[in-house]
Amino acid sequence: MLNQINNLSQIAYVRRYELVDGKERGLRIIEVDNGVLRFLLNESKALDMSQLWHKGINISFVCKNGLVSREIAYASRFEGGMLYTCGLDNIGARDGYEIHGLLHNTPARILSCVCDEEKIEVVGEIELSALFGRNLYIKRTVSTKIGSSSVSVRDELTNRGTKTENYCLLYHCNVGYPMLDAGVTVEQDARTVIPRTKHAADHIADRTTFPAPVDNEEESCYYIENNVPEITVTNKKLGKKFVLSYTGDTLPCQVQWVTNASHDYALGIEPSTSFMDGYFKYKTIAPNQKIVFGVTFDVKDI
Repeated sequence: MLNQINNLSQIAYVRRYELVDGKERGLRIIEVDNGVLRFLLNESKALDMSQLWHKGINISFVCKNGLVSREIAYASRFEGGMLYTCGLDNIGARDGYEIHGLLHNTPARILSCVCDEEKIEVVGEIELSALFGRNLYIKRTVSTKIGSSSVSVRDELTNRGTKTENYCLLYHCNVGYPMLDAGVTVEQDARTVIPRTKHAADHIADRTTFPAPVDNEEESCYYIENNVPEITVTNKKLGKKFVLSYTGDTLPCQVQWVTNASHDYALGIEPSTSFMDGYFKYKTIAPNQKIVFGVTFDVKDI
């Protein structure tokens, strides 16, 4: 350690606390600052990343709902966030299932929080089980180096049961203002692009160059297969570039969500095991099998 530093918290820290006011009351949060990136991990919501800043500038979409601790209707509690993990029973909207599944609303148990001179690492576990049913276990590791512009989320999914189980998984990663603005470009090496709706097909140019907000504008979704598991979002006016990379072998699909509605202004980049609607298919995991998934967020000045 540099001898100018009296306490590591002068350049980096990890802190745990509980929110105490309003709709967010009772949520347990881990705040991480590596000197370049600052982010909030929500222990109460699968250790998902509620917000991400780069050098003090917000990168993530935060829904007007904000953080909500109550288990109320999806549209009234969806917070967006830098990472909202969907699954393992469902992604999207399907009859008989919670929208985007039960995973995000499952609290994590924290196994370790480490902040030293080289890195910050938070490890937690999430269990989804049922009497006479599945016994699925996720070990989630969120890690970043001190002074780094990137943070990685690595999930190990293990089937601790005695029979093969279905699963699906989608990493709902969301970019918002000021990183997201009119003229922001979205680049990826796409092999196939399928608009979800006629509106999406009619506005396909918005997929690569983001429009300005419009009151009450309909959302658009695109189902994409990428040759390279990486998406770059560039804001030249702000002078920043956001790069999302993911494990393409275990997340072969990507959904792009475009909503330029006023006050619901967001870009969703969603690596997934499956597309939605009529394209939806479960994957399977055998007893004692382990499958690794991951996403990495990297923000740079340009």
